[in-house]
Amino acid sequence: MPDNWSNNEFYNIPVNELIEVIDNAINNGYSVCWDGDSGKDNFYREEGYAVIPVDEVDEKENNFPQTEKNITQNMRQDAFETFDVTDDHLMQLVGIAEDQNGTKFYYTKNSWGTEDKTYDGYWYMSEAYVRLKTIAIMVHKDSIPQNIRENRIVKRDKKARI
Repeated sequence: MPDNWSNNEFYNIPVNELIEVIDNAINNGYSVCWDGDSGKDNFYREEGYAVIPVDEVDEKENNFPQTEKNITQNMRQDAFETFDVTDDHLMQLVGIAEDQNGTKFYYTKNSWGTEDKTYDGYWYMSEAYVRLKTIAIMVHKDSIPQNIRENRIVKRDKKARI
């Protein structure tokens, strides 16, 4: 990872477990430090949401809600290895919401301020977006589900980087 200047260790876990860690943290009162890609396609700054639509859409039109791609482990790995997804921004995932179609979104606190922002400085990133565009997360070690902590994470006194 080009921005891992301190050469810290990260645990590379499957995308389904990544989502399980995020959901468990939020559902148990922890926020999640999210490191990912917010600079390319499908991040609609004016509207305050990010999705991975099945079909290409005209970004000048409001095409929400959209049917999204099913993001697989292979898609995520390919995007990482080809640098199609890079770590260009950090935000805090602080809640979970659903749209009128039942699509899961992460309520995300941004650092760009609140003035003239649709949701007072917060975004809604769909689960599909998070599955594809996440480079790393940082969570409190107590927020990691026990099964993942026992099977995937080396026990340490430090925070686990995933």
